[in-house]
Amino acid sequence: MKRALIVAFVLIAALAVIVTGCTPQKQFLSIATGGTGGVYFPLGGALAKILNEDIRNMEASARVTGASVANANLLATAGAEGVEIAFLQNDIAYYSFNGLEMFKDRKNDQIRGIATLYPEVIQLIATEASGIKSVRDLVGKRLAVGAAGSGTEANARQVLGAFGIQYSQLAKVEYLPFGDATAQIRDGHLDAAFVTAGTPTAAVTELANSIAITLVSLTGPEIDALRTTHPFYVKHTIPAGTYRGLAAPVESVAVRAMIAVKGSLTERQVYEITKALFKHLDDFGAAHVRGKDLSLATAQQAMPIPLHPGAQKFYREQR
Repeated sequence: MKRALIVAFVLIAALAVIVTGCTPQKQFLSIATGGTGGVYFPLGGALAKILNEDIRNMEASARVTGASVANANLLATAGAEGVEIAFLQNDIAYYSFNGLEMFKDRKNDQIRGIATLYPEVIQLIATEASGIKSVRDLVGKRLAVGAAGSGTEANARQVLGAFGIQYSQLAKVEYLPFGDATAQIRDGHLDAAFVTAGTPTAAVTELANSIAITLVSLTGPEIDALRTTHPFYVKHTIPAGTYRGLAAPVESVAVRAMIAVKGSLTERQVYEITKALFKHLDDFGAAHVRGKDLSLATAQQAMPIPLHPGAQKFYREQR
């Protein structure tokens, strides 16, 4: 009898191990987006929903962040404080991977790409009442340059530098995300702001619907020189009608938005993530018009870092 009980207990224990081993484990993924007034936020929410509905036992959640630079840092952060997936600018991803610019002491050569998405346009927005018509008119004005340490702030600093303008020459410099910056403009506390995002940008749309604004053209020999020293910048035209009051096209420059992941994610995980994203392109595009720009034909264009092996496998299968 005793022997029979021992055998029974052993069998039950073995069965429990088999059942536990066969039960799929929950996958918890955190997706870094940006501020609520930008494009990353709705697209990140859409991606989380797609993954949760398409991948078994997936529990993905979108996180509001300071956008590109903060997201690159979060990808390099271990544990619950970090993230597994992030939206960011391709120039920022390149700087992070190579330890350049703001990442000189924080190189992360484990960051990997999934796909590039759409042009992130450098938009210089000013109130019509400010009289700002060119970058040089910013001298002595009150300007928001993006959240501290953000990709927008890097773009603002580089554009101003191309025209020989330092922050010290401005009447006021504010480090603010898009929504806060446009609110400060609307309330009369700022004259202008740099916004790097896909167009139309929600925060700018709301501002244009409440006061008269101007989009300042970013062209000329200074911008040509900027594109030589920073080759991620490409020429871009903001179409007339993008915002209320924008009667004519405005010439500017753009970088490219992308999705990156931690290199430590498995090939299978990233393969499933990439496959789910492309399986539900309609849902991704429904979250924001810029989501419609993603396609198999363009997903690897201007990719500044190595693709994750899981993404590589997916793209190979599509040939």
